[in-house]
Amino acid sequence: MNPLGQYGVWAPWQIWPQDPNEIAAAAQEVERLGFGTVWIGGSPTDDLQLAEAVLAATSTLAVGTSIVDIWTADGARLAASHVRISNGFAGRFHLGVGSGHAPTAESRGEAYTRPLTRLREFLTGPLAEIPATELMIAALGPRTLSAAAELTAGALPYLMPPAHTAEARRIMGAGPLLAPEQKVILGTGAEAARRGARRALRPYLSLPNYTRQLARFGLDESDLAGEGSDRFADSAVVWGDDTRIRTGLDAHLQAGADHVAIQVLLETGNPRQVPLAEWRRLAEILGLPT
Repeated sequence: MNPLGQYGVWAPWQIWPQDPNEIAAAAQEVERLGFGTVWIGGSPTDDLQLAEAVLAATSTLAVGTSIVDIWTADGARLAASHVRISNGFAGRFHLGVGSGHAPTAESRGEAYTRPLTRLREFLTGPLAEIPATELMIAALGPRTLSAAAELTAGALPYLMPPAHTAEARRIMGAGPLLAPEQKVILGTGAEAARRGARRALRPYLSLPNYTRQLARFGLDESDLAGEGSDRFADSAVVWGDDTRIRTGLDAHLQAGADHVAIQVLLETGNPRQVPLAEWRRLAEILGLPT
């Protein structure tokens, strides 16, 4: 049984409300709408307090982090936070970790460590007592995808097209969970949708861990230069009418994903608060049971 459900919502921790009652109301709305999982993105803190609050407010909703940054998190504190949550909400939480946008060795004041080496050390060191079935890792390249299958319940690819999902499934095999993130804009106007997409996507064009992978799946240097081409915007963000949005999301499932973590963007770019109205509309498009 898939513990994540087919569809979940992905939102950075920074746009969640501060008030506990508002957190609870938003979480309960997501559960009522029929989504299987809430993914807390944007490198949430290692105390996992927001994840715990969402779990406490709901009864069946799964929660995952996407992802806690291994360069900034305190491993012992993170492990203790996981124990606290696991004891209170068994089977409903997946701790997603990853190397994020790895800082330079100089900025950390230490010798260079390869991100995958650091990730393995983190998983087999401070997180060694966490069951593999409760861990997932951010994974883009083949070696990290293999590590996800070897050491955890599965992989959390980000900003990758369905073709990457298909490759990830081939690399990982049939068993591990595969839950790619996919961005959507609920609008039908090409100009407005692409403008919003570019505002949200701009930071990733300067990050080679993303651009190297994107270039392997149909994009070239011109697509990834400047603010990105229309082809890049259209491949990274699903927009259009209901059928086009549903088709774009389900393309990951058809390529071998178990679950799609859906990040809603606005025509103005990244939302500044949890997009409840858009989540309601998305639930209608996906025909989720409420």
